[in-house]
Amino acid sequence: MDSQSCVKITNEWDIVAARQQGRNVAKELGFGTVDQARITTAISELARNIYLYAGHGEVCIEKVYDNGRKGVKIIALDQGPGIKDLRKVMEDGYSTSGGLGAGLPGVKRLMDEFDLTSTPGEGTDIRATKWLR
Repeated sequence: MDSQSCVKITNEWDIVAARQQGRNVAKELGFGTVDQARITTAISELARNIYLYAGHGEVCIEKVYDNGRKGVKIIALDQGPGIKDLRKVMEDGYSTSGGLGAGLPGVKRLMDEFDLTSTPGEGTDIRATKWLR
């Protein structure tokens, strides 16, 4: 594991900062522009969820290495209300914000690994990794 940088999410500008941070790390690791866009889209979605549903939290971007592979891991953490129905939020088209509902299923599709843990009343921890091909 190399470096990890975190961006506190408390307003819409923090979403932009987290996206920029993710793009920089992806570029450093050698991801092409299409994968950089996928990674920044996933970060955007996760950071926006924190902002909309939890009010505040953080998005951490980490360089990861495994058996000669390298990638970027996005960790989105909050101490918000948590997600009551995990199965429902992972359904395509489900949206509580009136958005497009690309949401978490979209993030899962954009990334190679996706792990979601949420406890109602305690918060949510989402980890998503994209490996360099």
